[in-house]
Amino acid sequence: MKVTEHIAKANGKPIISFEILPPTKGKSIQSIHKILDPLMEFDPAFINVTYHRSEQVFKKRNDGSFDKVDIRKRPGTVGICAAIMNHYKVDAVPHLICGGFSKDETENALIDLNFLGINNVLALRGDPPHGEKYFRPHASGHNYAIDLVKQVAALNNGSYLEDDITNADATNFCIGVAGYPEKHFESANPMLDLMHLKQKVDAGAEYITTQMFFNNDKYFEFVEQCRANDINVPIIPGLKPLSSKRQLSMIPSVFHVDLPEELVQNMQNATSRDEEKKVGEDWLYKQAKGLLDKGIPGLHFYTLGKPDLVYNVMKKLS
Repeated sequence: MKVTEHIAKANGKPIISFEILPPTKGKSIQSIHKILDPLMEFDPAFINVTYHRSEQVFKKRNDGSFDKVDIRKRPGTVGICAAIMNHYKVDAVPHLICGGFSKDETENALIDLNFLGINNVLALRGDPPHGEKYFRPHASGHNYAIDLVKQVAALNNGSYLEDDITNADATNFCIGVAGYPEKHFESANPMLDLMHLKQKVDAGAEYITTQMFFNNDKYFEFVEQCRANDINVPIIPGLKPLSSKRQLSMIPSVFHVDLPEELVQNMQNATSRDEEKKVGEDWLYKQAKGLLDKGIPGLHFYTLGKPDLVYNVMKKLS
């Protein structure tokens, strides 16, 4: 079922979804089960699975010279999505990214997803390569998420990259995109960011999932701005648990979001790791409850490494 169909079927009741990372190479599907098994108690509408580009590393030869080698530390997004749908009977939403992939590779991934009965994708530009400050696309790939949206939309119309493919079967993907309540850090200003978001919706995106935020007012202001700019698709808030003092500096620098003074003060006052986790859990619950009380299409939790905190919050909300 498509994400938009899940929202419509819920008749105004917020849906729940979770996001996971593919395990690192060498790990089994059991590492995914360990995360998801407890969370299935809350009947999620879908599970997002992130996609990761190759990284270039230098490997030393016996003669002392070096070879530059592409490696994938977290392969398997397509396979994991299929495994989740088979094992849990719940929809999976693979991320698609521009960086590190050619248009042909993207098309082939979409064909595989279509064969597997996976009809949701989240189209993202993706982050710069590890150790690099700026994003650079694949030589034969896409520069921006809107280009990726257009490619998926074209397949939904039966249009493939090869011009000589005629009478092709159309795919039926529901396309999601990312939204930034505190604007994308590379955008010159919030209005330009909204303009780019509207272009993605006009190109075929059917729903928006927001980047993490820690002040609910940021989300509601973002929704108002979207509606004022004729962006009328569902906007699902994305929440991430904060769990340590270290994240007080790491999260703003990596994700370019503000942390409320109360949250920062509470975290700084914590005197143990357990207290730090409790501060993060309490704040996540406060955010989730506040959002639910005001009416939202769904809650999307970035479980990434902290499924226990998400589980505890969902248990309190149940």
